[in-house]
Amino acid sequence: MILLDIKNLTLEIDLSAGWVKALDKINMVIHEGQIHALVGESGSGKSLIIKAIVGALPKRWRITADRMTWRGQNLLTMSAKARRKLIRKDISVIFQNPLESLDPSLTLGQQLKEMLPSDKLTKTWFWQRNEEKQVLAIKLLHKVGIKNHNLCLTSYPHQIANDVVQKFMVAMALASEPRLIIADDPTKGMEVTSKTQILKLLSRVNQVKSMSILFVSHDLLAISSMASYMTVLYCGQTVESGDLKQLRKRAFHPYTQALLDSAPSFRKDLPPKSPLSSLDGAIPTLHHLPIGCRLGPRCPRARRECVATPQIRRVHTHFYSCHFPLHWDAK
Repeated sequence: MILLDIKNLTLEIDLSAGWVKALDKINMVIHEGQIHALVGESGSGKSLIIKAIVGALPKRWRITADRMTWRGQNLLTMSAKARRKLIRKDISVIFQNPLESLDPSLTLGQQLKEMLPSDKLTKTWFWQRNEEKQVLAIKLLHKVGIKNHNLCLTSYPHQIANDVVQKFMVAMALASEPRLIIADDPTKGMEVTSKTQILKLLSRVNQVKSMSILFVSHDLLAISSMASYMTVLYCGQTVESGDLKQLRKRAFHPYTQALLDSAPSFRKDLPPKSPLSSLDGAIPTLHHLPIGCRLGPRCPRARRECVATPQIRRVHTHFYSCHFPLHWDAK
């Protein structure tokens, strides 16, 4: 079953130089029980897509799409009240900067208990419900690896270490038992043990409860260990999407191949101090977006035809947008 279906999502932002397309015809489909990876450099538009899904964009920005539905319901025509209700029930977000996402004036315990859905509580009287919420909150904290639950529940966000606050955000995301968790780089800044713990937790939740996960990250090693499908973004455009194993084995788009090559290698025959592979240049700013294929100025395969926007091509379940894909070399 398809949960989230996005086709030709376009987001225009009003800058001093005029309206620019921060997102240009984004396509993405998330199925029930799927771990879907969203990959791209900083500035490629990953966080904007998340905000567009949950309706957290400024009203002055223009957003259009041929289709943007959640289980068949149109998110763009839905009222703000209905959308908030849907997001609270079915979609949870683990934001990239937890300290900026939490209320600094409330303790972590108050914020976690607020996320617990009332239909999960069995008691009648308010003091019994408060005790039940306390028990459920402690269970959630233990589930994400926070052992000192008393300190965490009674502290304010700025009083707790960053990696613990990130784990707390995961606990908040699990509180409502949503159908989809959007994890915006949930392991950023974590040490290896905590990072592995969080990845295993998300994988276990996906397997046991068939909870879908949109995993947004720069860490290709983490993505390859848990995701089954991957969508690659560059500068607000979808450049390639398909089965992760197939993309790793044979990428069609030059940017996807550059991302895969940039991942650290652990081969024993690798000479010491070998430089990491990287693509020349930098991602353009919104004020200076190239026409046509936005990778053109950095692409080693760019030609005159690249000034026109490439159409989406399909090979079985593999989609890509490139005038001169890598698989042409094999012909």
